[in-house]
Amino acid sequence: MFKNLSLYLSAFTPMYVLVFVKLVVEILNGNLTFNVLNTINFILLILLIGLGTAGLFWNVKFNRDEAKEIVILKKENITDKHFLGYFSLFVFFAIPLDLSKVSNFCVFILVLVFIGIVYINNSLYYINPLLNLLGYNFYDIEYYEVGQGEVRTAKIFFRGNLIIEHKRYWVKLKNKHFCFVDKSHKNS
Repeated sequence: MFKNLSLYLSAFTPMYVLVFVKLVVEILNGNLTFNVLNTINFILLILLIGLGTAGLFWNVKFNRDEAKEIVILKKENITDKHFLGYFSLFVFFAIPLDLSKVSNFCVFILVLVFIGIVYINNSLYYINPLLNLLGYNFYDIEYYEVGQGEVRTAKIFFRGNLIIEHKRYWVKLKNKHFCFVDKSHKNS
């Protein structure tokens, strides 16, 4: 469950940064002052940015799921089908939001909780703009495990462009909705 929650938090890290920058600019311009709510906002946003970044790093670098050797038969880059719609939600939601008001702060928290429930319950881990900003592309692939003949499908993240098909890669398959291809273990 912690992995799923950390992936959700990381998906919203760009929005947390936008809201944090907005808050800093408003305080520097004298439009806001440090009061209890603004201090809570600062602490919460720094905590969310830190947890989201650490959670993503942990999922990418320290994933203990078993690595499986696969052969990719077919791939389709579908990054653009998910990224822009989700990122526009950030801009639409974060920019006009005035977190210096208690009512807006409560709405902000409730929206994050509601989206989090949907995100985790529907395994929407592949919708993660932070990964795209870090150079990962999102693919639908058809593959088979080496030593197994059954063709399966999965959603994967690959840093850069996945241009080599019918080659072997090591993949830590979290589930059919989310995994990373490990370039460092591919066979030529």
